[in-house]
Amino acid sequence: MEKIVMKTPLVEMDGDEMTRILWQMIKDELLLPFVDLKTEYYDLGLEERDRTDDKVTEDAANAIMKYGVGVKCATITPNPARVTEYGLKKMYKSPNGTLRAMLDGTVFRAPIIVKGIEPCVKNWKKPITIARHAYGDVYKNTELHVDGPGKAELVFTAADGTETRKTIFEFDGPGVVQGVYNIDESILSFARSCFAYALDRKEDLWFSTKDTISKTYDREFKEIFEQVYENEFKERFEEAGITFFYTLIDDAVARIMKCDGGLVWACKNYDGDVFSDMLSSAFGSLAMMTSVLVSPKGFYEYEAAHGTVQRHYYKHLKGEATSTNSVATIFAWSGALRKRGELDELPELVRFADALEKACLSTIEEGVMTGDLVRITTLSNVRQVGSLEFIQEIRKRLEKLL
Repeated sequence: MEKIVMKTPLVEMDGDEMTRILWQMIKDELLLPFVDLKTEYYDLGLEERDRTDDKVTEDAANAIMKYGVGVKCATITPNPARVTEYGLKKMYKSPNGTLRAMLDGTVFRAPIIVKGIEPCVKNWKKPITIARHAYGDVYKNTELHVDGPGKAELVFTAADGTETRKTIFEFDGPGVVQGVYNIDESILSFARSCFAYALDRKEDLWFSTKDTISKTYDREFKEIFEQVYENEFKERFEEAGITFFYTLIDDAVARIMKCDGGLVWACKNYDGDVFSDMLSSAFGSLAMMTSVLVSPKGFYEYEAAHGTVQRHYYKHLKGEATSTNSVATIFAWSGALRKRGELDELPELVRFADALEKACLSTIEEGVMTGDLVRITTLSNVRQVGSLEFIQEIRKRLEKLL
């Protein structure tokens, strides 16, 4: 068959460790044989981020704003051990945090449902989508280590020079202090994105914070959500037969365990980070979840919602066999290619993305899977395959579908 010709490039962001190895396998086996792949490439591997003082991450975000669609491999957010391991100049912040801060919008994460991989929570019958705010909070924090006694203050200096001060804490010894922020414009975008997404899927929307404790910061989120619902979405929700429900984050966690799914759960940035991993693991595997950042300005960034699989990478470096699940990374590519096809009016590219996902799921449902799924599948007579062989098995089925 002739390769599918793309009109506009995707922004391709390479990553780290085992997912970087899978990234190239996916391109070689599942993309390049079928698509005349056009990408603008950015290496977000830790060495390149260090070499460029992380400017490469900002360049990638600007490219997404130029072309509209990006696809990203998993990357390392360095801790002190990583700084030593890689000899870094400093402990860089999360590249995902940088991208999300520049692009704004909302991250939607949903489990990939496949026959034979059943949720740990037996009453979950339908997918639960996490809508994660993608701006500010702990990912753009300012931190300070306190060496000894003293007073920590929160100070706001208005444009006219007026100062507002509040005491955070009076230290009588060493400790730490942290400042976070958010802006109403981004919270408004987050709320509208969540309501629109839930309306499009005809699913209830839950939103949860801890406004009983955070009476200013979290309450700002709650009040904006309620205003957007009342002024812009209430009638449409009622016509669609769906509801908007607000509750405290701890209550939401308790309720989510007893529901049957089929809803969108909107969370602040860190809450969404934590609970998307909980949901993906409970639905089957961290490698079985889609993730897309949707910006109100019309930008889309697709990624795998898991880490770089460090343990498998070290095995790979030793020449040992690995059986690493690449499904989430494949779905990042298929999601980006589908959106590129929709925006560029290339139905053949959309069909290819659909076929690629179908080939992934049919491979698993036919009993061919990686080790993480073998350990939890309800299917019998399954065959565990290695990282590359799994991708090659998907290619066999993709070729038949095409």
